Amino acid sequence: MKLKCIVIDDETHAINGIKGYIDTLKNLQLIEIYTDPLQALTEIGSGPDVDLIFMDVDMPMISGIELSKAIRHKTGKLIFTTSHSKYAYEAFEMHANAYLLKPYTFARFAETINRLYPQEPFQANISIQQDEAFFFIRNKNDNNNLVKVRYDAIIAIESLQNYVRIYTDAETIVSYIGLSEVKEILKEHPNFIQAHRSFIISKAHIEKVENNALKMKNQLVVNLGNIYREDILAFIKEKTIKTGRS
Repeated sequence: MKLKCIVIDDETHAINGIKGYIDTLKNLQLIEIYTDPLQALTEIGSGPDVDLIFMDVDMPMISGIELSKAIRHKTGKLIFTTSHSKYAYEAFEMHANAYLLKPYTFARFAETINRLYPQEPFQANISIQQDEAFFFIRNKNDNNNLVKVRYDAIIAIESLQNYVRIYTDAETIVSYIGLSEVKEILKEHPNFIQAHRSFIISKAHIEKVENNALKMKNQLVVNLGNIYREDILAFIKEKTIKTGRS
C-alpha cells in the first residue's frame, strides 16, 4: 500500500525536484501539489487525511509555519522543506517529523523517509546515484535568476556576512544564503572542506600550497584559519608523494 503525499511549495523548481524524488520511491504516491498555500488551507482542511505532507516555509500570504497550525492534524507525518535553517526551531515546535534544508539530495530525501517509516521497505523505481551532480541557486549577479551549479565546478565559497560568493570554474555567483547553510548542503560531499571561517574550498581545485595559504585553480588565494589548518594539512600530507628531498 502506497503512502499518500501532498507537496506545498510556491517554487516550480522545488516542486519538480521533490516530485521526481517521490516518483522514484515505489511506496510513495503524490496525490496533490499546491503552489498557493491559501488553496491548500481550504482544500486540505476539508479533504481526507493523508500520510505525508511536504511543506515549504517561505510562501506568500501565509507561511508554512502558520499553515501547519491549521492542517497538522490532517497528516500522519509532516516534513518542512526550506532554504533557511533558522526555521528549524519553529518547525519542530509545530511537531514536524523532519526538516529538509534545500537543496537536498535524493540520498537525504530517501534517508529521511526511511527513518520516518522504518517498517516500510522503500525501494527506488530506477537506479539513481546518491550524490546528485548539481543544484539550483538564485544568483544576484544574474537578476536573481535560478542558475545551475555543478558540485564539481565549485572552486570555493566565500562568506560575506548575510550572503555568499560561489566561485566556479566558469563564473562567480552571489546568493543570499549563510555559509553555515551552505556547509549543511555540502556535508554529504567529502570533497569540500572549511579552510577559514569565511571560506569553504574544494580539495580538487587546490593548485598550490604557499606557506599558510592555498592558491586555488582560479588564482584565488585562501589563507588558512588556525582551527582549520590541521585538517587541511592532513589532507595535503595524505596526497603528497614522498621524494628524496623534503
